Amino acid sequence: MMETLRELLLEFSQADQADRRTEIQEQIWTQFGAERTVLIWDMSGFSLLTRRFGVVHYLSMVRRMQEITRPIVHENQGSLVKFEADNGFAVFPNPESGIHAALAMNAAFAVENAKYPDDFDIRISAGLDHGQILLIEGHDFFGDAVNVASKLGEDLAGPGEILITQTALNRVANDTSFASKPVNFSVSGLQLEAASITK
Repeated sequence: MMETLRELLLEFSQADQADRRTEIQEQIWTQFGAERTVLIWDMSGFSLLTRRFGVVHYLSMVRRMQEITRPIVHENQGSLVKFEADNGFAVFPNPESGIHAALAMNAAFAVENAKYPDDFDIRISAGLDHGQILLIEGHDFFGDAVNVASKLGEDLAGPGEILITQTALNRVANDTSFASKPVNFSVSGLQLEAASITK
């Protein structure tokens, strides 16, 4: 599947007629397009922990993070797209499922951290958005919702914080199992309306 997308993208870049590019673009969206909620989480403190304890210590934490979060994604109707370094990437059918997965991850880490010395505590920051994306199941995904979720989870959320775009939150119908507080960010000159989610 990934090879097919690569070939279509190369063909798109080499097409010398607008009509042909439009045709290829439609083919790509037909084959790989999906409407999903994107959840991206990032382990906090990579640089500090690696410098203090060494990369093996931190990699052991990354491995534990992966083992803990993988089943939580599936339990909440999600699909794991990939792990990359100390980040996790998943998709869900709707924002509610993504929110519940992120909350469950934080709860699981609170339990897990109680079993280990503080040096091994795992905390994640998480970002969510919803929209049309290009999805290659089990390999990768691309699109504005991916970029925004990444920005929220990797750059803007603090340890243990879950940030979701207001657009995605608006799709959640009367779920009283969590609370949200509006937050606004200015990113690359653009205003980003979001909310911080708490249990």
